[in-house]
Amino acid sequence: MAKKNEFWQLKLYVAGQTPKSVTALANIQKYCEEHLNGQYKIEIIDLLKNPQLAEGDQILAIPTLVRKVPVPIRKIIGDLSNEEKVLVGLDIKPFKPKT
Repeated sequence: MAKKNEFWQLKLYVAGQTPKSVTALANIQKYCEEHLNGQYKIEIIDLLKNPQLAEGDQILAIPTLVRKVPVPIRKIIGDLSNEEKVLVGLDIKPFKPKT
């Protein structure tokens, strides 16, 4: 779960509307809604339209998710279908409702 007043900036690098890219976007949106309480922004960067942007974050494969803020920068490659690996990779503490 995001700390109070902590905002997450994520970039999702894709190449068009491939099945993996669409799945990756759907997955990260779902995880953010569940665990970051609206304290996030996802920027989608289509490398078919802007290939020069891959160099800035050293993107070697797609789809790739980059966490810019909070630091340190973290990257996850793939369709993001394994929620546990994505949460651990981004260092997001899972939200657990109080019982």
